[in-house]
Amino acid sequence: MSTIERTKCLIIGSGPAGYTAAIYAARANMAPILYQGLQPGGQLTTTNDVENFPGYPDGVTGPEMMLQLEAQAKRFGTDVRDGWVTKVDLSGAVKKVWVNETTELHADTVIISTGATAKYLGLPSEQHYLNLGGGVSACAVCDGFFYRNQEVVIVGAGDSACEEAHYLSKLCKKVTMLVRSDNFRASKIMEDRVRNTENIEILMNTSTVEVLGDGNVVTGIKVKNNETGVESDIPATGFFVAIGHKPNTDIFKGQLTMDETGYLITTGKTSVTNIAGVFACGDVQDKDYRQAITAAGSGCIAALDAERYLASQE
Repeated sequence: MSTIERTKCLIIGSGPAGYTAAIYAARANMAPILYQGLQPGGQLTTTNDVENFPGYPDGVTGPEMMLQLEAQAKRFGTDVRDGWVTKVDLSGAVKKVWVNETTELHADTVIISTGATAKYLGLPSEQHYLNLGGGVSACAVCDGFFYRNQEVVIVGAGDSACEEAHYLSKLCKKVTMLVRSDNFRASKIMEDRVRNTENIEILMNTSTVEVLGDGNVVTGIKVKNNETGVESDIPATGFFVAIGHKPNTDIFKGQLTMDETGYLITTGKTSVTNIAGVFACGDVQDKDYRQAITAAGSGCIAALDAERYLASQE
């Protein structure tokens, strides 16, 4: 038998968006409950060094920053809990949410900050160096700076892969771009941009076989030409994966409006979804910027939107 609990504000997901929403909601006396989800702290917990978040002149590790945000949310009275949401019913004035299939919560407002998950190739060697923080990344804007004047490899064929390759080309000595098929998925303008950049070499019909390294850091990438089957090694200290992200929105399907890839759609500059009283912030609704600072900003927006919504209901 599940227990039913009432709350003014339920925040689903942690990370910069969820914790910032919690800080604002708690300070507005909304007594928010926040469920951290499967990855407490979100994508930043897989990031070693965060050097682009304002207010940290010496940088900070991703996990440390998330613990600080969590502590700040708790200081103002956020009820931060372990657990993940397994089912939602957002149809009524009171939103029903089930956690771990045991607890049922009835919320006046729901803030969704479940984030997105970067897609990786899934190679054991890739995961090894990703987990070590030794040269595998899914975010050129976050980590490109650490590879200044070095040689890197990026895999991907879409607009964001081209954008990230171009970004890396301004920092790195050489960028090798691996495209699996014989054509780009990117728009013509983005493809032309990488083709016309001197220090980007594009290898078409090329797959990644293995991420090479000394056990601690990446030293190169073993690739295969898909037409000839010939394998070769590319020296590189960094391996960037730009094959897309999957927003964590499966449990909201059929209730909240999404785009074709599953990102939640919000109205204009707001966090407002198609259901009154339900708000979305962070990478779950932002596929363009995906930065810790923009996620935090959108978390603030969501809490303010939720507060205004509650005031209009009184």
